[in-house]
Amino acid sequence: MHKLYAENILIGSDWQSDLTLSIASNGKILSIEPGRDTNAVGLKGTVLPGMVNCHSHAFQRSFAGFSEFRGESKDSFWSWRDIMYRFVSKLSPDDFHTIAKFVYIEMLKAGYTSVGEFHYLHHQPDGTPYDNASEMSEQVIEAASSAGIAITHLPVLYSYSGFGEQAPSKAQARFIHSTQTYLRIIERLSQQYSHFSNFSLGIAPHSLRAVSEHQLRQIIPAIQSIDSNSPIHIHIAEQQQEVADCIDFYDDRPVDWLLDNFEVDNKWCLVHATHITDSEVAKITKSGAVVGLCPLTEANLGDGIFPTAEYIRQAGKFAIGSDSHIGINVAEELRLLEYTQRLTLNERAVLANDDCPSVGQFLYTNACRHGAASINQEVGVIEVGKRADLVVLDNEDASLFCKKGSLLLDAAIFACDKLPVKDVYVAGRLIIESGHHQQDQKTKNEYYGVLKRLTA
Repeated sequence: MHKLYAENILIGSDWQSDLTLSIASNGKILSIEPGRDTNAVGLKGTVLPGMVNCHSHAFQRSFAGFSEFRGESKDSFWSWRDIMYRFVSKLSPDDFHTIAKFVYIEMLKAGYTSVGEFHYLHHQPDGTPYDNASEMSEQVIEAASSAGIAITHLPVLYSYSGFGEQAPSKAQARFIHSTQTYLRIIERLSQQYSHFSNFSLGIAPHSLRAVSEHQLRQIIPAIQSIDSNSPIHIHIAEQQQEVADCIDFYDDRPVDWLLDNFEVDNKWCLVHATHITDSEVAKITKSGAVVGLCPLTEANLGDGIFPTAEYIRQAGKFAIGSDSHIGINVAEELRLLEYTQRLTLNERAVLANDDCPSVGQFLYTNACRHGAASINQEVGVIEVGKRADLVVLDNEDASLFCKKGSLLLDAAIFACDKLPVKDVYVAGRLIIESGHHQQDQKTKNEYYGVLKRLTA
């Protein structure tokens, strides 16, 4: 056991001061007591719960910035996807490990302490499985462990290129699984990592266009038989074309169809859900599912704007993710979430409520709490029994000067380019110290080497 002392700390929804946290050997908080224990290590700054990144495609960081140009035809998500396919065709398992580790260190430095990795890069470039069928999953899990971030691994079932079980394209060969081979990987990972620290396992049917109804009815009971709390993540209603294709095939909108045909509950994370109707908003909130919002990626891809204000008015649950990693920036994700609503509604201070009128605190605390639920990790709030995932802000940052309590969080999100993160603890262990990670330079050099080869 060890102890940490905080002068200023966010406990639940309350700002408190002069507290000592006792941390068990398993990284969970044993007690929170007033005053400073003589054996406690002082946390030099404002202490927040670590943020949850609910949606990551780690390998996509490698081509961030390579797609910002106009082609011969109108550019869209679908043309961006073609560029992604070209990068995917070159990645080796070692490359993937290097990229993922670099990304996870970036996340930690940004204030994320756990990540949901929506993983669909499974096979060799021609689609042939590796001798170890879970090779690529193991690479990303080991990369997270080496970096020090907690991970919920979400292997993706991806079988078709479109509704109606359309044959996948050659460019999608690395992603494709049959239901049987997919379930074998889930079983293998469950056995191999069941006692791995800071690890959780879930499933990710890629989207309604990439899996069939029959497959969904097979894989959901399979993961629930392993762990009834395992999360289920799915891309849904991200693009208008996807919605139109779903209506053509199922005679229903994606979110309506999913919620009408499956028992969607608080273990589900509906990623993006951008193009939904008022009735779908009501259905999601009633189900208890979390919507995984990725404002930077959604803006970069031109997806559209989720109706966040109405969703929150109905007490909808949301989490944030950095998705394609066009940016890894907690403050910018939350800021953009609010700003899109201001621009849409011509109002200020939209995403808050009577219980928490501070927009910054409302966004941060809700994204933490619901994010933790979405990836089945015991984090999201600083309290006894939760894992001690802590972010310490640099109070010397000029934008935080003269700010206290919720005003400090407002300033950190809206007046700083990024969260002024000083130190980061995962399971009570110091991972980022004064903004640095022990493997910073080595990992960065390895990542640069991978990029040089990929772009040669």
